[in-house]
Amino acid sequence: MTLPRVRPPFVADERTQLVGWLDMQRAIVQWKCEGLSEEDAHRPVLPASPLMTVAGVLSHLRWTEHTWFEVLFLGRPADSPQFDESVEDADMRVEGVPLARLLDAYEHQVRTSNEIIAAHALDDVGKHPEHRSAAATLRWMIIHMVEETARHAGHLDAVREFLDGEKGYY
Repeated sequence: MTLPRVRPPFVADERTQLVGWLDMQRAIVQWKCEGLSEEDAHRPVLPASPLMTVAGVLSHLRWTEHTWFEVLFLGRPADSPQFDESVEDADMRVEGVPLARLLDAYEHQVRTSNEIIAAHALDDVGKHPEHRSAAATLRWMIIHMVEETARHAGHLDAVREFLDGEKGYY
């Protein structure tokens, strides 16, 4: 389910534009993974950030969507690696996990997140009783995910250029 790298229409309703921008950033993330060997997908290129790999960032983005849309918004149990305080950056620790499996998990999460977004009003607020961030509206969470995904797409662009010289934003 590779998403198209297409900007949303200039004139459209708010939901179409928000999800359109998020989907475009998600598509850029997928694009940055194309053609990488397993070795390169797991290769750190920033000496002070050994978990900042293509595979690690992809896993982080998958779990971040899960956290915001399933845990904080819907109120499901906080059972993701992002809530594992015993292991720092647990969601980015993906040694030995094939890139294809990480991409499948990300694509599944994107579908789930988009189903959640489609089924609720943008003004609905999260439901998790134990996390302050659940007080945000769905709109706020989508905007946050656009920001989060775009920031990490930029990281992936730099990592990819270090790995094999491939670059490009859009």
